[in-house]
Amino acid sequence: MTRSDLVEELSNRFGQLTHRDAEFAVKAILDAMNDALVAGHRIEIRGFGSFSINRRPPRMGRNPRSGESVAIPEKRVPHFKPGKALRESVDQRTAEIEAGSSGLGKGPRS
Repeated sequence: MTRSDLVEELSNRFGQLTHRDAEFAVKAILDAMNDALVAGHRIEIRGFGSFSINRRPPRMGRNPRSGESVAIPEKRVPHFKPGKALRESVDQRTAEIEAGSSGLGKGPRS
């Protein structure tokens, strides 16, 4: 799902929201999440998951073309950890989809 898909889904699901209002709401939420992560805060959305910042320590890497060693500096990267409800929902729904399509076009093997 892309950002524009999310805006479209919001405007379809909530008739009182215009496309422009839905776009503004999505932008406001994503900006607030971005600002919180930049400030070093953790974001937790119950039933969905949590976003946090992970630190990647500096390390030595290799340039694949020349083979020479390259120093890779420390990085801070966003990390998403899905919540229990999301994990269970995804597992259940994908299992249902796989079960519904598992018998299509497959006969006994000889």
